Amino acid sequence: MAQLNSLCFTFIILCGTVGAVFEDQVGKFDWRQQYLGKVRFSHFDTYMQSSKKVLLATEKNVFAAVNTRTGDLFWRHVDKSGPEGNIDALLQHGQDAVVVVGNGRLLRSWEINIGALNWEIVLDSGSFQAACLIGQQDNVKHVAVLKKTVISLHYLSNGHQKWIENLSESENVDYQTLYSGGNGEVYVLGVVPHSHMAIVVYSAEDGEIIKQISVDAPWLSNIPSSCAVVGNGMLICVDPITESLYMLDLHEDSRVTQIPFQSLGYEVSPDFHPVLVSTQPNQARQPLSEFFLQLGHEHYLLLQLSNGQIVTLRDFKPAMLVSFATAGEKTVAAVMSPKNKTACSLNLYNAETGRRLLDTTLIFNLDPNGGKPEKLYVQAFLKKDDAVGYRVMVQTEDHTLTFLQQPGRVMWTREEALSDVVTMEMVDLPLTGTQAELEGEFGKKADGLLAMVMKRLSSQLILLQAWISHLWKLFYDARKPRSQVKNEVTIENLSRDEFNLQKMMVMVTASGKLFGIDSKTGSILWKHYLENIPSNAAFKLMVQRTTAHFPHPPQCTLFIKDKDTGLATLHVFNPIFGKKSHVSPPALPQPILQLFLLPLMDQDYAKVLLLVDDQYKVTTFPSTKNVLQQLQETASSIFFYLIDASQGRLSGYRLRTDLSTVLIWEVFVPTEVQKIVTIKGKRPNEHVHSQGRVMGDRSVLYKYLNPNLLAVVTESTDLHQERSFVGIMLIDGVTGRIIHEAVQRKARGPVHVVHSENWVVYEYWSTKSRRNEFSVIELYEGMELYNSTTFSSLDRPYAPQVLQQSYIFPSSISAVEATLTEKGITSRHLLIGLPSGGILSLPKMFLDPRRPEIISEQSREENLIPYAPELLIRTEWFINYNQTVSRVRGIYTAPSGLESTCLVVAYGLDIYQTRVYPSKQFDVLKDDYDYMLISSVLFALFFATMISKRLAEVKLLNRAWR
Repeated sequence: MAQLNSLCFTFIILCGTVGAVFEDQVGKFDWRQQYLGKVRFSHFDTYMQSSKKVLLATEKNVFAAVNTRTGDLFWRHVDKSGPEGNIDALLQHGQDAVVVVGNGRLLRSWEINIGALNWEIVLDSGSFQAACLIGQQDNVKHVAVLKKTVISLHYLSNGHQKWIENLSESENVDYQTLYSGGNGEVYVLGVVPHSHMAIVVYSAEDGEIIKQISVDAPWLSNIPSSCAVVGNGMLICVDPITESLYMLDLHEDSRVTQIPFQSLGYEVSPDFHPVLVSTQPNQARQPLSEFFLQLGHEHYLLLQLSNGQIVTLRDFKPAMLVSFATAGEKTVAAVMSPKNKTACSLNLYNAETGRRLLDTTLIFNLDPNGGKPEKLYVQAFLKKDDAVGYRVMVQTEDHTLTFLQQPGRVMWTREEALSDVVTMEMVDLPLTGTQAELEGEFGKKADGLLAMVMKRLSSQLILLQAWISHLWKLFYDARKPRSQVKNEVTIENLSRDEFNLQKMMVMVTASGKLFGIDSKTGSILWKHYLENIPSNAAFKLMVQRTTAHFPHPPQCTLFIKDKDTGLATLHVFNPIFGKKSHVSPPALPQPILQLFLLPLMDQDYAKVLLLVDDQYKVTTFPSTKNVLQQLQETASSIFFYLIDASQGRLSGYRLRTDLSTVLIWEVFVPTEVQKIVTIKGKRPNEHVHSQGRVMGDRSVLYKYLNPNLLAVVTESTDLHQERSFVGIMLIDGVTGRIIHEAVQRKARGPVHVVHSENWVVYEYWSTKSRRNEFSVIELYEGMELYNSTTFSSLDRPYAPQVLQQSYIFPSSISAVEATLTEKGITSRHLLIGLPSGGILSLPKMFLDPRRPEIISEQSREENLIPYAPELLIRTEWFINYNQTVSRVRGIYTAPSGLESTCLVVAYGLDIYQTRVYPSKQFDVLKDDYDYMLISSVLFALFFATMISKRLAEVKLLNRAWR
């Protein structure tokens, strides 16, 4: 009986935590796209001839298996971000993949069919150098891991350590790589830069040192980048200074043999470091005797080691990329060469002879909106006639993966640049032709009555024609099988829907690639790659002109800044089609400190972009006479601020009529005590519907709605638990006045801030209580509104009332943003990205500083929730149900045509788009609305009214005859 009661109690508790979504709603208004990142290691599954897997390890610390037929994920494992989850090496043998993670911290083995973890062990501390599989007698049973000071051997079956040995003279010798030729010996190669090379040979059985030699190598500094082992243990190194190859037999204590490039009849391209490319198809056997030598950016030599001599098999010039591939016992060399400006050709060559194999040409068409090929991965296989066939996976500079098969058919493409989105905007779609006709239906006043009537009739005819064609399409598609009906979204058929729920998502990635994505389906409609983008570039995307100003096309401007030099460029483009604009942006020879959009428009309805350089001079874009005249007229009301985080300086400036700037205020933060972490202002497209809150006694508490308010977050430089703190200052950006200042003692970052309406919410880590906490600040003017028409920072004699309260949150967060609607009527929700992959929609009412500890009649009248320090996470608040979004970096919200609906995009390693309804769908009929019932009731009422009217008339007529 006790067990039955316990089960019933558990069932009741679990029922309260269950959240669900209807099956027909999954994917109806949302979609998710999963990405991997830029590929670092790749291995095709060659265990079976019919295998369809390729294993990928990326720079985003992701290990995954991809279907080579479709490009979909079989499985994916996302490790910790940062150096702790960095994938250092990937080795494959049979159905097992061995991965070294976190600078040699962990050694893992994965089962590649289902992605299950076979085993995991923690390695000894030390900097990771190399790892390799150790084979003996055609069997691979061990894996060796080389650290800075030790080498260890582990069983491939369970990961147990077989032996570990300290490296001799590790203080002076930099041991860098491993080699095993399948003879039961492990070679450890180290170097003292520009002095000599140390070689230590260990026995794979017991770890005993078989031999230890030292070879003079004054030309050598780094073994992995300069050397390769080929053939029967022959170490070949390349030196760009002496322009020579150096050979050393690892099995014999011989001297180094120098072979100048001139003896081979070739020269190295100026300012180019030669590279060696070798292959070892079977870890239990010796490497191949053939290898590639790269002498220039598009110059490769296929060389062969034969009887101690190096022979040139073939000269490839021009050649962009090369790779080896093995099918059965055959090894081929794949070479990609430029065919023309728009395509490249791939060919296979016999690795032993250098002869080109017939019928192996593959054409790779270059994407005009993509980057150049960067890496080449080849999957070779044997056909029925024992000939070698192949497929290739090409990685380009913009991190795109393209999988091809002969004669050049693209099987799939993965845009891995989208795993690193840095900023985005949503742009309304343009009107259709019929909608544009309706917009101009009434014409101009000067057209006259007859012209307006004719225009009205023509627009109605166009609408009728469009309606008939739509009905015909529905009838035509209804006769087809559902699988043959195509509803593809293209740029040509893009148009604004009835409630403006479908928008163009313009995304900017860290690699410099821009994407235009349909928010309804997630389809990539256009893409454009910007070349020569600095690796540490900062991006800012601004919409200068929307689609509301037909016939002027919409216009976006991307600001690209080099963080080191401060120099910047502008890229102006059409966000609907992705094409570069004909408008030429200004040249920016000076470093740019600040830029922002002004509420001014030129004659073509483009908002004015103001840029401030390091000389405090301003540049406008566009820079027309009309714009300059408007600037001179409104210069006295244009204020901006600058931040120098390294000096702890915030400064405010005003624009003069001669377009020079003048300093009007400064705020200094002592850098020896605290540092500026972030500054958050209000969103310019945010609308506030209500100016106040109705109290329980029917009075109104008016909000402090300062559009110039800045939330400045600081963090202590002292990281000690007792002395660390997080501070926040609310500063007026026009006057520099500090409205409010608060400090959270014994706290540290990372700090996430949301600034909206009259409130600021920020989250931090409390080192004292060891928990995450939310703190909310709300500002009010009081019971009387000082100025009900316009807000002026220069005319504010009274300080606002400040209310603040803190809450405990049971999880750390990755990103936070507030919902945004068209009119601001709908209640606000906070969208919180959790490290677990969930997106939580937390009502702002739970983060109200006026929540009372003791409930009263007035607080009950206001619907205030009683104060409780803990914020619970309810499962029904997750807007992405089981669609996990890994490593959420940012959340973007945009309004729709429906006041109840807010569009949400969460981006990080994955991209997830959905809709949220903070106040439910109060302006939309439900999907299960009973149209038949209401129609029948209306018809019944109509007929009842008509019958009653007739009966009343008869009754009145009979009464009149009496």
